[in-house]
Amino acid sequence: MFIRTETTADPEAITFVPDAPVLVDGAAVFTDSQSADRSPLARRLFEIDGVVSVHLDTRTVTVAKAPEQDWDHLRTPVLMAIMAHYGSGEPALRAEAGEDDAQSVRIRELLETRIKPALAQTGGEAIFRGFRDGVVYLEMTGRAFAMKDGIENMLRHYVPDITAVRDHRDALPKPGLETPEAKAIETVLRDEVNPSVAGHGGHITLLDVRGGTAYIRLEGGCQGCGMAGVTLKQGVETAIKRVAPNITSVLDVTDHAGGENPYYRAGAGGTSPF
Repeated sequence: MFIRTETTADPEAITFVPDAPVLVDGAAVFTDSQSADRSPLARRLFEIDGVVSVHLDTRTVTVAKAPEQDWDHLRTPVLMAIMAHYGSGEPALRAEAGEDDAQSVRIRELLETRIKPALAQTGGEAIFRGFRDGVVYLEMTGRAFAMKDGIENMLRHYVPDITAVRDHRDALPKPGLETPEAKAIETVLRDEVNPSVAGHGGHITLLDVRGGTAYIRLEGGCQGCGMAGVTLKQGVETAIKRVAPNITSVLDVTDHAGGENPYYRAGAGGTSPF
């Protein structure tokens, strides 16, 4: 079996991408061995000293380690545990009675009947990947990122228990996002920065705050844009440092070579249908 590894915005976490599906649908996050009872794969990973959390989705396994551990020593045991899991024939996640509850059903229905048809008009897509602790996790492409706030407002209108909509890649817990600096940055991105880049289908997400560094990802029309560096240095970084003076650097972790159509297309603008 071939397993590719990818770095993440969090230096304590690495994403492992097997050449076989991980979950049939959705995503699952485990923060200790007790919470991993339903996942034979996560249980194997927690047997490795230093593993502190495991995030599974349809295609990837993201493992976070304790700060005092070294990936040079952990990477091989993690790879071996993942290969052993696939050799066992066990599912990565066992079904739980009532898992697909009424709220998840309602969210899926809203996506299919209201949100996806609107996004299709602009070349965007939003796929349901899970609902947990009030957070809806979506796999978004294209202009869906620029319309994220509208998608969230619509879902919260019909399902009041929803507190946020996030990209499915951001399901791992990040304590840095609960800091005052992170809250200030998220506010300035929401109120000032993202409205200005939404015109060409762009969106900027704060991934984490660690020490004096803010990690961001440029999405939609911003991904792959030739002006991304200028946008970051002259606009986004200035706005972030203005509201969070303790931030000394802003790191863009976007894969600017990725995406089916990451570049701005003339005529792709318009008013959000949400």
